[in-house]
Amino acid sequence: MQTINLPPYAPTLMESTRAIGYSLEAAVADIIDNSLAAKATKIDIDFFPIGDEYVAIIDNGHGMTSDQITNAMQYGSKSPNEARDPNDLGRYGLGLKTASLSQCRKLSVISVCKGKLSGRQWYLDYIQKVGEWSLIVLDGEDVDKLPCIEKIKALKNGTLVIWQQLDKLRVGEIDFTTSFGIKMDIVRDHLSFVFHRYLTGEQGLKKVEMRINERPIIAADPFLVKRSSQMMDDEIINLRGDQVIVKPYILPHISKMSESEIKALGGKEGLRRQQGFYVYRNKRLLVWGTWFRLMRQGDLSKLARVQVDIPNSLDDLWTLDIKKSIAIPPEEVRRNLSSIIKKISNGSKRTWTYRGKKETDDSKIHLWNRIKARDGGIIYEINRDHLIVDEITRKFPEIKSKLNSLLCQIEMTIPLNHLYIDLTNDEKIYNDVCIDEPKILDLIKSILDNCESRETKIAMLDNLKITDPFCEYPHLIDQLIENGGLE
Repeated sequence: MQTINLPPYAPTLMESTRAIGYSLEAAVADIIDNSLAAKATKIDIDFFPIGDEYVAIIDNGHGMTSDQITNAMQYGSKSPNEARDPNDLGRYGLGLKTASLSQCRKLSVISVCKGKLSGRQWYLDYIQKVGEWSLIVLDGEDVDKLPCIEKIKALKNGTLVIWQQLDKLRVGEIDFTTSFGIKMDIVRDHLSFVFHRYLTGEQGLKKVEMRINERPIIAADPFLVKRSSQMMDDEIINLRGDQVIVKPYILPHISKMSESEIKALGGKEGLRRQQGFYVYRNKRLLVWGTWFRLMRQGDLSKLARVQVDIPNSLDDLWTLDIKKSIAIPPEEVRRNLSSIIKKISNGSKRTWTYRGKKETDDSKIHLWNRIKARDGGIIYEINRDHLIVDEITRKFPEIKSKLNSLLCQIEMTIPLNHLYIDLTNDEKIYNDVCIDEPKILDLIKSILDNCESRETKIAMLDNLKITDPFCEYPHLIDQLIENGGLE
């Protein structure tokens, strides 16, 4: 069999791979993946938008030797099919090069390992000139001319990645300095989101400090874990000897969130757009805000968020792309996810329906009854057996029919369309607030005034403890008894 050795032409391939489609924030995140894989606990991103502009990413990881840097700068330096360290965030052996050169024409990597410094550089203008895969070996004089070099020299171990000649970021920009600053703000938000579990030092992870131009990056938790409810136990999917862990959350209703929490979740519009699965690979967020076509995004499911943790050993099954921005679950995982989606959706729906209160149950007497009609529809009726309704009709029997007519009119004229619009627009509805305690206390006393004996009053109070809205104020009922309010 005859073969021809046909290596790619370096200038053409390197220019072509610049068009893979990295955004600035995705490219920076790809470099940080390498820092985390190197066990870095401090990562600085420095940028300078004026004159000889640059972006520099410095970490205190274990660093690389001269040979290791050369290997890291090689395209396809590691096969995606090779077994990787369980904590490795890489995949194709292309990220460092493709991510960096998607933003700049000159990529320099300087690393210190056990106090010894080495440097390599890809310079696209030089590649075009020589027409070969000519990796530049940086000597001491070359290194000293690079920005932020003093920071890496101060470390015993660590790596500095420098992007210069940021031609892609200049495209279409009139005021590059201003636009660059805005883009780096987007980078900050992206990193706070994608690496939030590293930034908080979640159990099993060493806390990582990240800064942009000396300003710390603060973690943005998409689940509001401390305030959200986990409506079901973790679901563990066993796949090819490894585990995919699924953890569903229901966010609190927007009326229960602070303005800062709403903003952190992407604003009011973000609540709807970012519902769905959040897929993490080694606790690094890959994909979010999608139901993988297992159900549609809807207003009543907007509070549902599902954390899905996958190990890097299952990368091939999830069709992970080079940018680590696409991950499609395999069929076996999709089947398991489908089985829990209905529970998740119903939980989010209940949070909207009951505005953050517990789901209604038969142990309490509610003012409104929710009745399922024969045709499958829903009817809302005022509970005619509610204590207040019963008290009025008992005290004034002559108005019973008129009262019933009034309640029927209220039921028939509920402004459902307006309610739906207000709810789905995330408007705060001020009817849904706790009644002032003095008003509740006066109402309880007025009910007790019609009771003839102390025993009757105690029986009435027992009923009030399981009746809306009095069941929300058990301390007031206890207070009446303790202070002799029944005498």
